[in-house]
Amino acid sequence: MRRIYEDNAYGDGPVAGCYWDATIERPARGAALSGVVRAEVAVIGGGFTGLSAALHLARDHGVDVAVLEANGIGWGASGRNGGFACIGGAKASDAELVSRFGAEGLAEWNRAQIASANLVASLLDRHKIEADTHSHGGEVVVAHRAKDMDALRKDAPVLGRNYGVDVEVIERDELAAQGLAGPQFHGAIRFPLGFALNPLKYVLGLVRAARDAGARIFEQSAVTRIEREGSGYVLHCANGQLHAKKLILATNGYSSDDLPEWMRARYLPAQSCVLVTRPLSDAEIAAQGWSSDQMAYDTRRLLHYFRLMPNRQFLFGMRGGVRATPAAHAALQSTIRRDFETMFPAWAGVETPYFWSGLVCLSRNLTPYVGPIGDWPNAWAGYAYHGNGVLMGSYAGELLAGLATGKATVPAVMAAPPKRFPFGPWRRGLLAMAYGWYGLQDRGS
Repeated sequence: MRRIYEDNAYGDGPVAGCYWDATIERPARGAALSGVVRAEVAVIGGGFTGLSAALHLARDHGVDVAVLEANGIGWGASGRNGGFACIGGAKASDAELVSRFGAEGLAEWNRAQIASANLVASLLDRHKIEADTHSHGGEVVVAHRAKDMDALRKDAPVLGRNYGVDVEVIERDELAAQGLAGPQFHGAIRFPLGFALNPLKYVLGLVRAARDAGARIFEQSAVTRIEREGSGYVLHCANGQLHAKKLILATNGYSSDDLPEWMRARYLPAQSCVLVTRPLSDAEIAAQGWSSDQMAYDTRRLLHYFRLMPNRQFLFGMRGGVRATPAAHAALQSTIRRDFETMFPAWAGVETPYFWSGLVCLSRNLTPYVGPIGDWPNAWAGYAYHGNGVLMGSYAGELLAGLATGKATVPAVMAAPPKRFPFGPWRRGLLAMAYGWYGLQDRGS
Protein backbone atom coordinates (compact mmCIF):
# COMPACT_ATOMS: atom_id res chain seq x y z
CA MET A 1 0.00 0.00 0.00
CA ARG A 2 1.13 3.57 -0.69
CA ARG A 3 0.03 5.78 2.18
CA ILE A 4 1.20 9.24 3.15
CA TYR A 5 1.65 9.00 6.94
CA GLU A 6 4.13 7.06 9.02
CA ASP A 7 3.29 3.41 9.67
CA ASN A 8 2.23 4.23 13.22
CA ALA A 9 -0.90 5.98 11.87
CA TYR A 10 -2.12 2.67 10.49
CA GLY A 11 -1.32 0.57 13.54
CA ASP A 12 -2.92 0.08 16.94
CA GLY A 13 -0.90 2.75 18.78
CA PRO A 14 -3.14 5.78 18.08
CA VAL A 15 -6.31 3.93 19.11
CA ALA A 16 -4.91 2.14 22.17
CA GLY A 17 -6.43 4.66 24.60
CA CYS A 18 -9.86 4.87 22.96
CA TYR A 19 -12.66 5.47 25.45
CA TRP A 20 -15.28 3.65 23.39
CA ASP A 21 -13.56 0.33 24.05
CA ALA A 22 -14.35 0.85 27.74
CA THR A 23 -18.08 1.03 26.92
CA ILE A 24 -18.53 -2.16 24.92
CA GLU A 25 -16.43 -5.23 24.30
CA ARG A 26 -15.51 -5.66 20.69
CA PRO A 27 -16.29 -9.17 19.47
CA ALA A 28 -13.39 -11.33 18.41
CA ARG A 29 -12.39 -10.53 14.87
CA GLY A 30 -14.10 -12.67 12.29
CA ALA A 31 -12.47 -14.99 9.84
CA ALA A 32 -10.27 -13.68 7.06
CA LEU A 33 -11.00 -14.28 3.40
CA SER A 34 -9.65 -17.67 2.40
CA GLY A 35 -9.56 -19.35 -0.98
CA VAL A 36 -11.69 -18.17 -3.88
CA VAL A 37 -14.94 -16.43 -2.97
CA ARG A 38 -17.50 -14.92 -5.34
CA ALA A 39 -20.08 -12.19 -4.82
CA GLU A 40 -22.21 -9.84 -6.87
CA VAL A 41 -20.76 -6.77 -5.12
CA ALA A 42 -17.47 -6.45 -3.25
CA VAL A 43 -17.13 -3.71 -0.63
CA ILE A 44 -13.71 -2.65 0.64
CA GLY A 45 -13.92 -1.09 4.12
CA GLY A 46 -15.79 -2.13 7.26
CA GLY A 47 -16.79 1.29 8.59
CA PHE A 48 -19.96 3.37 8.36
CA THR A 49 -19.86 3.71 4.57
CA GLY A 50 -19.02 0.13 3.70
CA LEU A 51 -21.40 -1.41 6.21
CA SER A 52 -24.24 0.93 5.26
CA ALA A 53 -23.69 0.01 1.61
CA ALA A 54 -23.66 -3.70 2.43
CA LEU A 55 -26.73 -3.44 4.63
CA HIS A 56 -28.76 -1.58 2.03
CA LEU A 57 -27.64 -3.90 -0.76
CA ALA A 58 -28.52 -7.07 1.14
CA ARG A 59 -31.60 -5.86 3.02
CA ASP A 60 -33.29 -3.67 0.43
CA HIS A 61 -32.15 -5.19 -2.85
CA GLY A 62 -31.37 -8.83 -2.06
CA VAL A 63 -27.86 -8.48 -3.47
CA ASP A 64 -25.11 -10.97 -2.66
CA VAL A 65 -22.48 -8.70 -1.09
CA ALA A 66 -19.16 -9.36 0.63
CA VAL A 67 -17.21 -6.85 2.74
CA LEU A 68 -13.43 -6.92 3.14
CA GLU A 69 -12.01 -5.15 6.21
CA ALA A 70 -8.25 -4.90 6.64
CA ASN A 71 -8.38 -4.94 10.46
CA GLY A 72 -11.54 -5.35 12.52
CA ILE A 73 -14.98 -3.82 12.06
CA GLY A 74 -14.94 -0.18 13.15
CA TRP A 75 -11.17 -0.20 13.66
CA GLY A 76 -10.72 2.99 11.63
CA ALA A 77 -12.44 6.33 12.03
CA SER A 78 -15.90 4.78 12.41
CA GLY A 79 -15.04 3.19 15.74
CA ARG A 80 -12.94 5.99 17.20
CA ASN A 81 -14.55 9.34 16.27
CA GLY A 82 -16.20 11.80 18.64
CA GLY A 83 -19.72 10.49 18.05
CA PHE A 84 -21.12 13.71 16.58
CA ALA A 85 -24.00 12.70 14.31
CA CYS A 86 -24.26 16.24 13.01
CA ILE A 87 -25.03 18.07 9.82
CA GLY A 88 -22.01 18.66 7.62
CA GLY A 89 -19.64 16.85 5.33
CA ALA A 90 -18.39 19.73 3.19
CA LYS A 91 -15.85 22.40 4.07
CA ALA A 92 -16.72 24.57 1.08
CA SER A 93 -18.80 27.58 2.11
CA ASP A 94 -22.39 28.01 0.96
CA ALA A 95 -21.23 30.83 -1.31
CA GLU A 96 -18.68 28.52 -2.93
CA LEU A 97 -21.27 25.80 -3.39
CA VAL A 98 -23.72 28.22 -5.00
CA SER A 99 -21.03 29.43 -7.40
CA ARG A 100 -20.24 25.86 -8.42
CA PHE A 101 -23.63 24.17 -8.31
CA GLY A 102 -26.19 26.97 -8.27
CA ALA A 103 -28.84 27.75 -5.68
CA GLU A 104 -30.67 24.49 -6.40
CA GLY A 105 -27.45 22.54 -5.94
CA LEU A 106 -27.06 24.05 -2.47
CA ALA A 107 -30.70 23.35 -1.63
CA GLU A 108 -30.28 19.74 -2.80
CA TRP A 109 -27.17 19.42 -0.62
CA ASN A 110 -29.05 20.76 2.40
CA ARG A 111 -31.83 18.24 1.81
CA ALA A 112 -29.21 15.49 1.62
CA GLN A 113 -27.78 16.49 4.99
CA ILE A 114 -31.23 16.36 6.58
CA ALA A 115 -31.76 12.97 4.93
CA SER A 116 -28.49 11.72 6.43
CA ALA A 117 -29.70 12.54 9.95
CA ASN A 118 -33.03 10.85 9.31
CA LEU A 119 -31.27 7.80 7.88
CA VAL A 120 -29.06 7.19 10.91
CA ALA A 121 -32.00 7.73 13.28
CA SER A 122 -34.01 5.18 11.31
CA LEU A 123 -31.16 2.65 11.29
CA LEU A 124 -30.81 2.93 15.06
CA ASP A 125 -34.54 2.45 15.53
CA ARG A 126 -35.17 -0.26 12.93
CA HIS A 127 -32.26 -2.43 13.96
CA LYS A 128 -32.57 -1.82 17.70
CA ILE A 129 -29.06 -0.40 17.99
CA GLU A 130 -28.45 0.92 21.50
CA ALA A 131 -25.86 3.63 20.94
CA ASP A 132 -26.24 5.90 23.99
CA THR A 133 -27.81 8.69 21.94
CA HIS A 134 -28.31 12.12 23.46
CA SER A 135 -28.22 15.80 22.44
CA HIS A 136 -31.38 15.29 20.43
CA GLY A 137 -31.82 19.05 20.37
CA GLY A 138 -28.96 19.29 17.89
CA GLU A 139 -25.68 21.09 18.37
CA VAL A 140 -24.36 24.37 19.71
CA VAL A 141 -21.81 26.55 17.93
CA VAL A 142 -19.93 28.74 20.42
CA ALA A 143 -18.17 31.93 19.35
CA HIS A 144 -14.59 32.19 20.61
CA ARG A 145 -14.36 35.89 19.67
CA ALA A 146 -16.82 38.78 19.74
CA LYS A 147 -16.61 39.22 15.97
CA ASP A 148 -17.47 35.55 15.50
CA MET A 149 -20.63 36.11 17.52
CA ASP A 150 -21.53 38.95 15.16
CA ALA A 151 -21.20 36.49 12.28
CA LEU A 152 -23.30 33.85 14.06
CA ARG A 153 -26.12 36.35 14.60
CA LYS A 154 -26.16 36.98 10.85
CA ASP A 155 -25.89 33.29 10.01
CA ALA A 156 -28.75 32.14 12.26
CA PRO A 157 -31.71 33.26 10.09
CA VAL A 158 -29.98 32.04 6.92
CA LEU A 159 -29.42 28.59 8.44
CA GLY A 160 -33.02 28.55 9.62
CA ARG A 161 -34.32 29.24 6.12
CA ASN A 162 -31.94 26.80 4.44
CA TYR A 163 -32.85 23.90 6.70
CA GLY A 164 -36.40 24.79 7.68
CA VAL A 165 -35.65 24.98 11.42
CA ASP A 166 -35.56 27.58 14.17
CA VAL A 167 -31.98 28.51 15.02
CA GLU A 168 -31.68 30.03 18.47
CA VAL A 169 -29.25 32.85 19.19
CA ILE A 170 -27.77 32.67 22.71
CA GLU A 171 -26.07 35.84 23.85
CA ARG A 172 -23.03 35.83 26.10
CA ASP A 173 -24.96 36.81 29.22
CA GLU A 174 -27.37 33.91 28.61
CA LEU A 175 -24.76 31.14 28.34
CA ALA A 176 -24.45 30.35 32.05
CA ALA A 177 -28.20 29.94 32.48
CA GLN A 178 -28.17 27.36 29.69
CA GLY A 179 -25.20 25.45 31.10
CA LEU A 180 -22.85 26.64 28.35
CA ALA A 181 -20.41 28.76 30.34
CA GLY A 182 -16.75 29.19 29.49
CA PRO A 183 -14.33 32.11 29.77
CA GLN A 184 -13.59 32.09 26.03
CA PHE A 185 -17.19 31.96 24.85
CA HIS A 186 -18.83 35.13 23.51
CA GLY A 187 -22.22 33.63 22.74
CA ALA A 188 -23.60 30.79 20.67
CA ILE A 189 -26.30 29.55 18.34
CA ARG A 190 -28.27 26.34 18.73
CA PHE A 191 -28.88 24.42 15.51
CA PRO A 192 -31.60 21.81 16.14
CA LEU A 193 -30.54 19.00 13.80
CA GLY A 194 -28.48 15.92 14.62
CA PHE A 195 -27.61 14.13 17.84
CA ALA A 196 -24.71 12.49 19.64
CA LEU A 197 -24.00 8.78 19.99
CA ASN A 198 -21.44 6.12 20.86
CA PRO A 199 -19.85 5.45 17.45
CA LEU A 200 -18.44 2.05 18.35
CA LYS A 201 -21.84 0.78 19.49
CA TYR A 202 -23.33 2.19 16.30
CA VAL A 203 -20.83 0.54 13.95
CA LEU A 204 -21.10 -2.80 15.76
CA GLY A 205 -24.87 -2.53 15.44
CA LEU A 206 -24.50 -1.86 11.72
CA VAL A 207 -22.38 -4.96 11.15
CA ARG A 208 -24.87 -7.09 13.06
CA ALA A 209 -27.70 -5.73 10.92
CA ALA A 210 -25.72 -6.29 7.71
CA ARG A 211 -24.94 -9.88 8.66
CA ASP A 212 -28.57 -10.52 9.61
CA ALA A 213 -29.55 -9.25 6.16
CA GLY A 214 -27.20 -11.75 4.50
CA ALA A 215 -24.02 -9.75 3.89
CA ARG A 216 -20.77 -11.68 4.29
CA ILE A 217 -18.09 -9.90 6.31
CA PHE A 218 -14.42 -10.83 6.18
CA GLU A 219 -12.11 -9.19 8.71
CA GLN A 220 -8.31 -9.25 8.77
CA SER A 221 -8.51 -9.17 4.97
CA ALA A 222 -6.45 -6.29 3.64
CA VAL A 223 -6.73 -5.90 -0.12
CA THR A 224 -3.27 -5.88 -1.65
CA ARG A 225 -4.23 -5.66 -5.32
CA ILE A 226 -7.32 -5.03 -7.45
CA GLU A 227 -7.32 -6.78 -10.81
CA ARG A 228 -9.72 -6.22 -13.68
CA GLU A 229 -11.30 -9.49 -14.85
CA GLY A 230 -13.51 -9.03 -17.89
CA SER A 231 -16.28 -6.72 -16.77
CA GLY A 232 -15.66 -7.58 -13.11
CA TYR A 233 -12.92 -7.48 -10.49
CA VAL A 234 -10.62 -9.73 -8.49
CA LEU A 235 -9.60 -8.46 -5.06
CA HIS A 236 -6.42 -10.12 -3.82
CA CYS A 237 -5.85 -10.63 -0.09
CA ALA A 238 -3.11 -12.52 1.74
CA ASN A 239 -4.97 -15.84 1.79
CA GLY A 240 -7.63 -15.55 -0.84
CA GLN A 241 -9.35 -13.81 -3.70
CA LEU A 242 -12.77 -12.21 -3.95
CA HIS A 243 -14.27 -12.21 -7.45
CA ALA A 244 -17.10 -9.72 -7.92
CA LYS A 245 -19.05 -8.15 -10.76
CA LYS A 246 -19.19 -4.78 -9.01
CA LEU A 247 -16.92 -2.90 -6.62
CA ILE A 248 -17.45 -0.32 -3.87
CA LEU A 249 -14.46 1.40 -2.24
CA ALA A 250 -15.20 2.77 1.24
CA THR A 251 -11.86 3.34 2.95
CA ASN A 252 -11.98 7.15 3.44
CA GLY A 253 -8.94 8.45 5.38
CA TYR A 254 -7.38 4.98 5.47
CA SER A 255 -7.23 4.69 1.69
CA SER A 256 -4.10 3.93 -0.32
CA ASP A 257 -2.73 5.80 -3.33
CA ASP A 258 -2.48 2.58 -5.35
CA LEU A 259 -5.76 0.83 -4.49
CA PRO A 260 -6.68 1.70 -7.13
CA GLU A 261 -4.29 4.07 -8.92
CA TRP A 262 -7.22 6.45 -9.57
CA MET A 263 -7.22 7.30 -5.85
CA ARG A 264 -3.69 8.74 -6.02
CA ALA A 265 -3.71 12.19 -4.36
CA ARG A 266 -7.51 12.48 -4.64
CA TYR A 267 -7.88 12.36 -0.84
CA LEU A 268 -6.02 13.93 2.06
CA PRO A 269 -6.12 12.28 5.49
CA ALA A 270 -5.95 14.67 8.46
CA GLN A 271 -5.50 13.80 12.10
CA SER A 272 -8.18 14.35 14.71
CA CYS A 273 -7.69 13.53 18.38
CA VAL A 274 -9.95 13.13 21.39
CA LEU A 275 -9.63 12.93 25.14
CA VAL A 276 -12.26 11.91 27.70
CA THR A 277 -12.31 12.78 31.40
CA ARG A 278 -13.18 10.57 34.30
CA PRO A 279 -16.80 11.04 35.52
CA LEU A 280 -17.33 14.57 36.82
CA SER A 281 -19.08 15.29 40.10
CA ASP A 282 -22.04 17.65 40.33
CA ALA A 283 -19.82 20.12 42.17
CA GLU A 284 -17.19 20.02 39.42
CA ILE A 285 -19.82 20.55 36.74
CA ALA A 286 -21.29 23.46 38.67
CA ALA A 287 -17.84 25.01 39.18
CA GLN A 288 -17.20 25.11 35.44
CA GLY A 289 -20.76 26.01 34.47
CA TRP A 290 -20.95 23.59 31.54
CA SER A 291 -23.86 21.29 32.37
CA SER A 292 -25.52 21.05 28.95
CA ASP A 293 -25.57 17.65 27.29
CA GLN A 294 -25.59 19.16 23.80
CA MET A 295 -22.75 18.49 21.44
CA ALA A 296 -20.83 21.66 20.68
CA TYR A 297 -17.97 23.08 18.67
CA ASP A 298 -16.27 26.44 18.50
CA THR A 299 -15.80 28.89 15.64
CA ARG A 300 -12.05 28.39 15.25
CA ARG A 301 -10.79 27.27 11.86
CA LEU A 302 -8.83 24.68 13.87
CA LEU A 303 -11.96 23.84 15.75
CA HIS A 304 -12.52 22.09 19.06
CA TYR A 305 -15.54 19.84 19.55
CA PHE A 306 -16.87 18.72 22.91
CA ARG A 307 -19.83 17.30 24.82
CA LEU A 308 -20.84 16.17 28.27
CA MET A 309 -21.96 12.58 27.95
CA PRO A 310 -24.90 11.00 29.85
CA ASN A 311 -22.52 9.35 32.33
CA ARG A 312 -21.03 12.81 33.10
CA GLN A 313 -17.72 12.16 31.40
CA PHE A 314 -16.61 15.02 29.17
CA LEU A 315 -15.36 14.43 25.64
CA PHE A 316 -13.06 17.02 24.05
CA GLY A 317 -11.58 16.79 20.56
CA MET A 318 -9.55 18.84 18.12
CA ARG A 319 -7.83 18.74 14.74
CA GLY A 320 -4.10 19.07 14.21
CA GLY A 321 -0.79 17.36 13.75
CA VAL A 322 0.97 16.55 10.49
CA ARG A 323 3.12 13.66 11.71
CA ALA A 324 1.97 10.34 13.12
CA THR A 325 4.99 8.98 14.93
CA PRO A 326 4.61 7.84 18.56
CA ALA A 327 6.44 11.01 19.64
CA ALA A 328 4.12 13.20 17.58
CA HIS A 329 1.14 11.39 19.08
CA ALA A 330 2.41 12.16 22.58
CA ALA A 331 2.95 15.82 21.63
CA LEU A 332 -0.61 15.99 20.31
CA GLN A 333 -1.83 14.70 23.67
CA SER A 334 -0.02 17.54 25.43
CA THR A 335 -1.51 20.09 23.06
CA ILE A 336 -5.08 18.92 23.43
CA ARG A 337 -4.73 18.76 27.22
CA ARG A 338 -3.47 22.36 27.24
CA ASP A 339 -6.39 23.53 25.13
CA PHE A 340 -8.86 21.63 27.31
CA GLU A 341 -7.54 23.31 30.47
CA THR A 342 -7.60 26.75 28.83
CA MET A 343 -11.19 26.44 27.66
CA PHE A 344 -12.48 24.70 30.81
CA PRO A 345 -10.18 25.98 33.58
CA ALA A 346 -12.27 24.67 36.47
CA TRP A 347 -11.41 21.17 35.23
CA ALA A 348 -7.66 21.77 35.00
CA GLY A 349 -7.09 19.19 37.72
CA VAL A 350 -9.49 16.60 36.33
CA GLU A 351 -7.88 13.44 35.01
CA THR A 352 -8.29 12.53 31.35
CA PRO A 353 -7.49 8.80 31.28
CA TYR A 354 -8.53 8.33 27.65
CA PHE A 355 -6.75 9.79 24.63
CA TRP A 356 -6.63 8.60 21.05
CA SER A 357 -6.39 9.83 17.47
CA GLY A 358 -7.40 8.84 13.97
CA LEU A 359 -7.69 10.05 10.40
CA VAL A 360 -10.52 12.04 8.89
CA CYS A 361 -10.52 12.68 5.15
CA LEU A 362 -10.56 15.81 3.00
CA SER A 363 -10.96 16.32 -0.73
CA ARG A 364 -9.47 19.14 -2.76
CA ASN A 365 -13.02 20.10 -3.78
CA LEU A 366 -13.88 20.42 -0.05
CA THR A 367 -16.97 18.30 -0.71
CA PRO A 368 -17.73 14.59 -0.18
CA TYR A 369 -17.55 12.27 -3.15
CA VAL A 370 -19.89 9.46 -4.14
CA GLY A 371 -19.42 8.28 -7.69
CA PRO A 372 -17.48 6.27 -10.25
CA ILE A 373 -13.87 5.21 -9.82
CA GLY A 374 -12.59 6.89 -12.96
CA ASP A 375 -13.55 4.97 -16.08
CA TRP A 376 -13.86 1.60 -14.36
CA PRO A 377 -17.26 0.04 -15.10
CA ASN A 378 -19.50 -0.87 -12.18
CA ALA A 379 -17.06 0.54 -9.62
CA TRP A 380 -17.74 3.39 -7.20
CA ALA A 381 -16.12 5.14 -4.25
CA GLY A 382 -17.51 7.11 -1.32
CA TYR A 383 -15.29 9.24 0.91
CA ALA A 384 -14.17 12.70 2.15
CA TYR A 385 -16.68 13.65 4.84
CA HIS A 386 -14.43 16.34 6.35
CA GLY A 387 -14.85 15.08 9.90
CA ASN A 388 -18.61 14.53 9.71
CA GLY A 389 -18.73 10.89 8.72
CA VAL A 390 -21.24 9.52 11.24
CA LEU A 391 -24.15 10.86 9.23
CA MET A 392 -22.60 11.51 5.85
CA GLY A 393 -20.66 8.24 5.70
CA SER A 394 -23.82 6.30 6.48
CA TYR A 395 -25.73 8.26 3.85
CA ALA A 396 -22.96 7.75 1.28
CA GLY A 397 -23.25 4.02 1.87
CA GLU A 398 -26.96 4.12 1.04
CA LEU A 399 -26.19 6.11 -2.13
CA LEU A 400 -23.47 3.65 -3.15
CA ALA A 401 -25.89 0.77 -2.77
CA GLY A 402 -28.28 2.67 -5.00
CA LEU A 403 -25.58 3.24 -7.64
CA ALA A 404 -24.73 -0.46 -7.62
CA THR A 405 -28.38 -1.32 -8.29
CA GLY A 406 -29.13 1.54 -10.67
CA LYS A 407 -31.58 3.11 -8.25
CA ALA A 408 -29.84 6.23 -6.92
CA THR A 409 -29.35 9.82 -7.92
CA VAL A 410 -26.41 11.43 -6.19
CA PRO A 411 -26.67 15.12 -5.21
CA ALA A 412 -24.57 17.30 -7.50
CA VAL A 413 -22.37 18.49 -4.64
CA MET A 414 -21.38 14.89 -3.90
CA ALA A 415 -21.14 13.74 -7.53
CA ALA A 416 -18.39 16.15 -8.61
CA PRO A 417 -15.21 14.08 -9.20
CA PRO A 418 -12.46 15.13 -6.77
CA LYS A 419 -9.39 16.81 -8.19
CA ARG A 420 -5.93 15.68 -7.23
CA PHE A 421 -3.98 17.51 -4.54
CA PRO A 422 -0.59 18.91 -5.55
CA PHE A 423 2.65 17.36 -4.26
CA GLY A 424 1.39 13.77 -4.48
CA PRO A 425 2.83 11.65 -1.66
CA TRP A 426 4.10 14.80 0.12
CA ARG A 427 0.71 16.52 0.11
CA ARG A 428 0.27 16.44 3.87
CA GLY A 429 2.71 19.36 3.83
CA LEU A 430 -0.30 21.36 2.69
CA LEU A 431 -1.79 20.74 6.13
CA ALA A 432 1.23 22.27 7.85
CA MET A 433 0.80 25.44 5.80
CA ALA A 434 -2.96 25.51 6.34
CA TYR A 435 -2.66 24.92 10.09
CA GLY A 436 -0.17 27.74 10.42
CA TRP A 437 -2.43 30.14 8.54
CA TYR A 438 -5.56 29.02 10.39
CA GLY A 439 -3.77 29.40 13.71
CA LEU A 440 -2.98 33.03 12.90
CA GLN A 441 -6.60 33.63 11.88
CA ASP A 442 -7.92 32.03 15.07
CA ARG A 443 -5.74 34.25 17.24
CA GLY A 444 -6.88 37.45 15.54
CA SER A 445 -9.13 39.79 17.51
